[in-house]
Amino acid sequence: MKDQEIITYKRVAEALNYLQNNFQRQPTLDEIADTVHLSPYHFQRIFTEWAGVSPKKFLQYISIGHAKKILSQPASTLSEASLETGLSGTGRLHDLFVNIEGMTPGEYKNGGENLGIDYQFFTTPFGRALVAATAKGICHLSFVEDDDHALQHLHSQFHKATFTKQPSPHHHEAMKIFHQDWHQMDTIKLHLKGSDFQLKVWECLLKIPQGNLSTYGHVAQHIHQPKAARAVGTAIGSNPVAFLIPCHRVIQASGVIGGYMWGTLRKKAIIGWEAAAADRKG
Repeated sequence: MKDQEIITYKRVAEALNYLQNNFQRQPTLDEIADTVHLSPYHFQRIFTEWAGVSPKKFLQYISIGHAKKILSQPASTLSEASLETGLSGTGRLHDLFVNIEGMTPGEYKNGGENLGIDYQFFTTPFGRALVAATAKGICHLSFVEDDDHALQHLHSQFHKATFTKQPSPHHHEAMKIFHQDWHQMDTIKLHLKGSDFQLKVWECLLKIPQGNLSTYGHVAQHIHQPKAARAVGTAIGSNPVAFLIPCHRVIQASGVIGGYMWGTLRKKAIIGWEAAAADRKG
């Protein structure tokens, strides 16, 4: 039997897909519930438990209008100063990260030779996830639809490493991000395989406050390479740790949500979920 939380997310995802295609006409609760074959009462209950807000309220967060609204706020929201405040302010996610350790040139070149990697599968509000860690920190987190395919992809990233399916303290700390009070957590350590440019971009993403969005151009400006927006997009698309490095918070300057390695619908769900959390906190 599937984990109940995954079943709930799949039903929510079906509803979000319907909302994505019909948000302009503002469908009723009855109409949305009917798409997932639940009573309005039952659907309202499980959706609110998942998102923390009603389906109607959540619709406002995932619409393109929400993205444009965020992008049209005063410059301080998307400026370098705003990005920096993510580390020193009250944003839950960003207080956690002190550093990202890149793999050594030898580790990078040799495909993880002599690296021991522990991995496990977990349930998150956005579906099943594969999390992997070295002794130094989290090296991989991905949302998965098929376990075997996800493992094959992980192995391809570190084809000479030794993999063991067993718990790691790093796994435990990383998974708290979805379910507990972030302020009570220890620092999450990341041990990533990437170029100097990629690491710089990923560090920048960590500074975008929860509930806010930025653009590829703003990130390029922040790392002092204003003409590198396209390269920034490529680096963001190579993010090896879903959600922990919030690549989902970067959208197109037009307000269009844009692509996401783990699915555009999941990206909209995460943006809405975070916006709802920030709204409740505010």
